[in-house]
Amino acid sequence: MNTPRLQTILKRFPKQHILVVGDVMLDQFLWGKVNRISPEAPVPVVEVSRESYFPGGAANVARNLRALGGRVSVLGIVGDDHAGEVLRNLLTEQGVETEGLLVDDLRPTTLKTRVVAQHQQIVRFDRERVTPLPVTLENVLVGAYERMFDSVSAVVFEDYAKGLLSESLLARLHRMALRRRKVTTADPNARHLLRYSRLTAITPNRMEAFAAAGVASREPAADPLKDEALLQVGKVLLRKWKPDNLLITLGEYGMCLFRAGKKPHHIPTVEQEVFDVSGAGDTAIATLTLALASKARAVEAAELANHAAGVVVGKLGTATCSPGELL
Repeated sequence: MNTPRLQTILKRFPKQHILVVGDVMLDQFLWGKVNRISPEAPVPVVEVSRESYFPGGAANVARNLRALGGRVSVLGIVGDDHAGEVLRNLLTEQGVETEGLLVDDLRPTTLKTRVVAQHQQIVRFDRERVTPLPVTLENVLVGAYERMFDSVSAVVFEDYAKGLLSESLLARLHRMALRRRKVTTADPNARHLLRYSRLTAITPNRMEAFAAAGVASREPAADPLKDEALLQVGKVLLRKWKPDNLLITLGEYGMCLFRAGKKPHHIPTVEQEVFDVSGAGDTAIATLTLALASKARAVEAAELANHAAGVVVGKLGTATCSPGELL
């Protein structure tokens, strides 16, 4: 892809309205330093100097889409609590439309607290309640989806196995998207594999892809195009999910794009120093979706997703990529 073509695609980003549906959460970071071991137990004592909050899960996908210049709405569930209020305020400050954040009095907002000392994560605490949505709340969510739907060019389904997306709900939402010929993408979860079918693009990582295909995981080959197990998984998932595009992310080996009737296309990783891989998948699906909605060809969209993920792994914590950084 040359620079004029890239600039043409990027100029279309602000014209796209993307709806992110899925498990939103709040990431809390406690930053500090370790100078001693506790006398009470053989654990480090972290002297906390500051704390920060970031949107997590599906909310981080929305944040990434907004950082790339797209118009973004998010549809998800928060609790009637301080974490939910913080998350809503953060997204609003970043320009994400939050009318679709519905409140469930019976569950807390998913909150992940990471303690980081000397740029090293010491421990993580998760506060959440993983239960299916009540039927009444699911119907409210579908109603909100229908009200937002006419103005959006693409829908991202983000499943973090926290209880929002179910087989029945995904089917209801995706049927509407298919009828309106919207771009649809999904990031599956290995612990909660849903029956995806006929989406524009699906972006599992290697572990998720092998789990979904029912193939035993094994060591990757240095050249993904000679990785017989990976190629088998690609074929299985194309038959099983019938997506237009299957983009399997491979960490240090880049990404591999599978399409029915075409040879797999390997996109090598962007060489750089890696600080933190958390959130790279969110950046990848955000960039891929926005590029596809902006009429990028599949290979172009996958290449942009690969480069955007390369930007964020060079940053500490869940991060985003701007159009300038992508250029």
